[in-house]
Amino acid sequence: MTTDDGGVLSRARVATRLPAGDLERARRFYAEKLGLHPVDERPGGLLYRCGGTDFVVFRSTGASPGTFTQMGFEIDEDIETAVAELRRRGVVFEDVDVPGFSTRDGIAEIEGNYPSKGAHGERAAWFRDSEGNLLGIGRPTR
Repeated sequence: MTTDDGGVLSRARVATRLPAGDLERARRFYAEKLGLHPVDERPGGLLYRCGGTDFVVFRSTGASPGTFTQMGFEIDEDIETAVAELRRRGVVFEDVDVPGFSTRDGIAEIEGNYPSKGAHGERAAWFRDSEGNLLGIGRPTR
């Protein structure tokens, strides 16, 4: 099955699933550090909604390696303001220094973006949640 022929996946909504070794610890992190609260829950899972999309934090015995961005928040606000607000809440941002870009004060300037987004690049920052999942925030540059 392919998605370029109008198949079922081309009409699907995408929802991120993030593992948590300790669901209550994760709930506290998302509430206290990110200001997010579950819109629904079930045994072993917390459903969050941001900007009309969903993600789930679920109890898992497996762990993310945290070596790649597992979920990103695309924001409309000034990224310096967003990073400063999250830092005040206790979020610790990652320092990144890889070929192609590095962070300065926690924020990276990324050249290029997807043409369909109408942006020339992106400014981004990364942090880990209480469970080691690597999350990012980004703002396209015009």
